Amino acid sequence: MRVTNAPASRERRRNRLELAKGFRGARSKLFRQATEAVDRAMRLATEHRKLKKRDFRQLWIARINAATRAEGLSYSKFIAGLTKAGVVINRKMLSEIAIQDPEGFKTLVGIAKNA
Repeated sequence: MRVTNAPASRERRRNRLELAKGFRGARSKLFRQATEAVDRAMRLATEHRKLKKRDFRQLWIARINAATRAEGLSYSKFIAGLTKAGVVINRKMLSEIAIQDPEGFKTLVGIAKNA
């Protein structure tokens, strides 16, 4: 009698097709195409998790830059001033302050200018 690994193989294929759910056309129906699509999706998901951090930092810097220029200062001079003054606030919080609390941000700009 020939022994196959049918239950395990079927389970493996079912799992892979389950991961391809929501893909269009053959990519969600045919095993090989689904496998390739899922592999690519997983690879890109990993890459994009890393890029997300870069994108957000870029956004925060753009917001801070816009807010500091409105106060007559460039982003680099603002950050340099804060560093000299010994103010330790990350860019995420700086951008939130710039949006939510303009008066508080003006205070920070003043501190940076004096330093």
